[in-house]
Amino acid sequence: MWINQPNATFERIEPNPPDAFTPAQSAAGQSIHLPGIVAVVGCDGSGKTRLVKDLVAALRQERPAERRYMGLISGETGDKIKRLPFIGVALEHYLAAKVRRAQDMKKKIPGPFTATIMYLFSLWRVRQLRRLRRRAQSGVLIIAERYPQAEIAGFHYDGPGIAVERSNNRLVRKLAQREQKIYDRMAEHRPALIIRLAIDADTAYSRKSDHPIAELRDKTENMPRIKYNGSRIFEIDATLPYDAVLATALNAVGRVARAI
Repeated sequence: MWINQPNATFERIEPNPPDAFTPAQSAAGQSIHLPGIVAVVGCDGSGKTRLVKDLVAALRQERPAERRYMGLISGETGDKIKRLPFIGVALEHYLAAKVRRAQDMKKKIPGPFTATIMYLFSLWRVRQLRRLRRRAQSGVLIIAERYPQAEIAGFHYDGPGIAVERSNNRLVRKLAQREQKIYDRMAEHRPALIIRLAIDADTAYSRKSDHPIAELRDKTENMPRIKYNGSRIFEIDATLPYDAVLATALNAVGRVARAI
């Protein structure tokens, strides 16, 4: 489906009927529809943060709306840890270094301690999702920046970070199995809409030159593969002028809001 917007591409890429907002069942037969939640996902440099903030500002003119960040140690979560008394800055640097080293899914997990930290981050994400649900159930339209998924391993993709094949340690493998189940359960909660911002690695790097280009290439290649357990996904070309991207996203979210 295409929505006419000047200079904007707006494509529905999941095979639901044009006006269907009730998601199909997942392969496991489990699906919990979250009608008051829209998630914005995409590679670093695609403009997620700016778009989410502007969507919320526009939506608040007509109804209660909130922005929620669903990432982990990077970004806003790290800022919150830094504000802890006395140990905040040092703790954030330590945790960020541990997670950053462990995020390369081609490498083995360093050991049980790092795996435990990653597992605790996944539990924290469960807590965030529960809060998200409660706010949406109270009548607030939630625009989430990032969203958990269980299809591709790696915190970079908001998936499980440990993975069984990354270690021969019995405890680490046990944590990996439990973490996968956690993400499977989170993936059962499907937003009303997922807006995916599509971007190429070179453009992303021009906007986020502090990120390794190899990491951005990896993300731009893998993000389009994630189906979010069959959620309804709209893809917007994030290389277009920002006003066109925002107008397209507002059109989509407006349709979701009217269907609630």
